Amino acid sequence: MEQRIVPNSFRFDAVSLAPQVFSSLEELGVIGRAFGSGIADLHVHNPRDFTVDRYRKVDDEPYGGGAGMVLKPEPFFSAIESIPVLERRRILLMSPQGRLLTQSDLKRWAVEYDQIVLICGQYEGFDERIRSLADEEISTGDFVLTGGELPAMIIINGIVRLLPGTLGTAESLMEESHCEFLLEHPHYTRPANFREMVVPEVLRSGDHLSISKWRNHQRLLRTKDRRPDLYSRWLAKTSSVMSEKKTSDFESMQFHVGKETQIYPDW
Repeated sequence: MEQRIVPNSFRFDAVSLAPQVFSSLEELGVIGRAFGSGIADLHVHNPRDFTVDRYRKVDDEPYGGGAGMVLKPEPFFSAIESIPVLERRRILLMSPQGRLLTQSDLKRWAVEYDQIVLICGQYEGFDERIRSLADEEISTGDFVLTGGELPAMIIINGIVRLLPGTLGTAESLMEESHCEFLLEHPHYTRPANFREMVVPEVLRSGDHLSISKWRNHQRLLRTKDRRPDLYSRWLAKTSSVMSEKKTSDFESMQFHVGKETQIYPDW
């Protein structure tokens, strides 16, 4: 019978055959402080602890033959069934066959759920029946790793930093890369001139409106140049709320910085 609990912090449960790797998260800067202060809790469950044979066997040969070993369903089902259940829970399966992880996924999970369970695989793969435990299958890219632990840690890191109280200001989250499909603008600090690489004059002008315009323009340029796929998605999103004329105005306004001409939107 499932044990339902009332949340007082965001709960992560990782089901993994390599539980020791997750300990580093609790020592990692602001993420570690979030765990230490009770903003989030991390619990790790080893399927080997749920085996019933003397060898603690978690894998077996595949039906039909083939290379490698396949993870058995019994230990994973038992591990999942042992985890206390919060009302708003989501179970994620780390899999190269899953949907590609995006920033919007991290935001959705951080807002809509109080508990994330992450199932990490090893060896050749899962028994297909283990997939039935998951609400979503997630991939971090078109490549194959030895296990699902690193993708799971990426997801935990990405969610925790979005939780209230983890970072200093909400503004830092709003301006960062991939927020609203645009990459983040360039950053500079002192000295103003380092090996003839000079901080743009507008950033040293003290004119906050001009600085804001420059940064918005840089986000557009950088996204269009480095991630045209994201830029296309941004255009598609904004086209529903902007006229063609306004879109044209965004890309035609000019601003002079020193001897350079910068083109950026007036917003």
